[in-house]
Amino acid sequence: MKKVNETIEKVYGNYPEKILQIGEGNFLRAFADWMINNANANGDYKGSIVLCQPIANGLADMINDQDGVYTLAMRGIEDGKAVEKIEQITSVSRCINPYSDYEAFMEIARSKDLEVIISNTTEAGISYKEGDKVTDTPPASFPAKVTAFLYERFKAFQGAMDKGLLFVPVELIDKNGDNLKKIVLQYALEWNLGDDFINWIQNANKFTNTLVDRIVTGYPRDQIEYFEEKLGYKDQIIVTSEVFNLWVIEGKPEWADILPIHKNEANVIWTDDVTPYKMRKVRILNGGHTSTVLAAYLSGHNFVGDFMNDETFKSFLNKVIYDEVIPTLDLPKEELIEFADSVGDRFANPYIKHKLLDISLNSCSKFNARCLPSLVEYVNRKGTLPEALCFSLAAFIKFYKGTMTDGQYIGKRSDGTEYQIKDDAEVLEFFAEIWAKNDTNTIAKAVLSNTSFWSGMDLTSISGLYEKVADYLDKLETKDVHSVLKELV
Repeated sequence: MKKVNETIEKVYGNYPEKILQIGEGNFLRAFADWMINNANANGDYKGSIVLCQPIANGLADMINDQDGVYTLAMRGIEDGKAVEKIEQITSVSRCINPYSDYEAFMEIARSKDLEVIISNTTEAGISYKEGDKVTDTPPASFPAKVTAFLYERFKAFQGAMDKGLLFVPVELIDKNGDNLKKIVLQYALEWNLGDDFINWIQNANKFTNTLVDRIVTGYPRDQIEYFEEKLGYKDQIIVTSEVFNLWVIEGKPEWADILPIHKNEANVIWTDDVTPYKMRKVRILNGGHTSTVLAAYLSGHNFVGDFMNDETFKSFLNKVIYDEVIPTLDLPKEELIEFADSVGDRFANPYIKHKLLDISLNSCSKFNARCLPSLVEYVNRKGTLPEALCFSLAAFIKFYKGTMTDGQYIGKRSDGTEYQIKDDAEVLEFFAEIWAKNDTNTIAKAVLSNTSFWSGMDLTSISGLYEKVADYLDKLETKDVHSVLKELV
C-alpha cells in the first residue's frame, strides 16, 4: 500500500513559509493546521507552516518522511447524527529539529516571509528556566528559544519595526501570550541584549492571549486497519478529533488580517477580551462534566456517552446548564445557548470513550473552579438556591465516601464496585476522617465550612445551602441515585 504523500498531492505546502509552529504534536495538527489548510483552500491565505519540535524527541522524521502530508479524521454528532469527516492536510512544508539542526531554526528567524509563530509546548512550556543562555544551541526553555530566535531576527533586519511577529500560543494557562512576552523580556534583560532589542520586542511584536477547545483523540491505533482500507493509503501520523472546534484570540482587530483563519468553517473568534469566553467554557463545558459525572458513576455508568443515553441524567445535565449556569453568564443568551447545544453533542459523541473515573480526578478543586462560581452567582442573582448544583455538591461529597486501604482511598458503589478516589493527600485525609463520623449533617457542615476547599469561603454562610446539601446527602445514603434525580428533573 502506498504512503499518503504518494497518493495525495501536496497542494499548499509549497507556499511561502509564513508560519513557524513550535509544537508538532496531535493537537496543533488537528486544530491550527486544519484551520490554516482551510484558509489556503478557500483562497483567504497563501502560506505554509514549518513545524518545529519543542523537545529533542519528536515527530520530525515521521512528518518529513511523508513530506508533511497527513490525514485528519473528525468524528462526532451533527444534527443528532454521527458524522465522520476526513480531510488531507497539505499546508505543512517540513518539520525541523533544532536539537540536531539549530541553524535551520535560526535560518527561519532570518526569513522575510515569516509572519506568525504558533506554539503548544504544554502548560509547563511557558516558564522561566534559570541558566539558559543566548549562546545555547538551543536554549532549554521555550521562552528562551523564542528570545534567541527574536534576537537573531532583530539583528538580521537591523531592528526593522515591520519585521516583528504575531505570536499565537495555545498553551493552557491564563494570559498565555502575556506570560510568554514577560519571560522573553526577562531573558532579554538578563542576557544584556540591549534597550533597542527590548523596545523592538515590546513594540514590533504582537502577543495574543488565546483559548482553544477541541478534543483530539490522536493516532487511531485500534482502528488503523479501518482507515487504511477506507483511504487506500498508509499514514503513520494520521490524527483523529471531534468535529467541534473553537479558537478565541485576544488581540487587535487588524491582527486578524495577518492570520485570516476566521473567514471559513473554522470557529475562530477575534476579541478584545478572552475572559468571558473562558468563563463560558469553564462554567458550561467543564462545569457540566464536573456537576454530572460523579453522580453518574455512582449510579452505575462508566463513560460520558453512557449517561448521555440515560434520559434522567441527560435531563439533569440540561437543568444544570440551561436553567442554572447560563443565567449567571453575561455573554448574549443566543451565543450561550448555541455553545450549550454543542456541549450536548460533544458529550454524546460515540467516537470518544471518556471514562468517568478519569474525569473524577481532583474533583474537589474542579468543583471549586467550575461549579461553585455558578452556584454562588445564581444565589446572588436569583436569591434562591440552584437545586441541581446543590445536588451536585452533595453527590461530590457522597463520591468521596471511602476508606484508606493499602495507601489508597477506596470508595464503593451501591452495586459493590470499588473505585479509587484520587485527589491531594490532605483532601483524602479530610474525607476519610469526616466520613468515619457517619452522620450526614455533620459531614455536610464540615465539608461546606472547610474554607481551604472553597478559596477561603465558608459555604455555610449561604442561606439554606448546608441544609439543602445535607438533605440531598441523606437521600443519597438511603436511596439510589436515579430515584433522587427523578425528584429533581
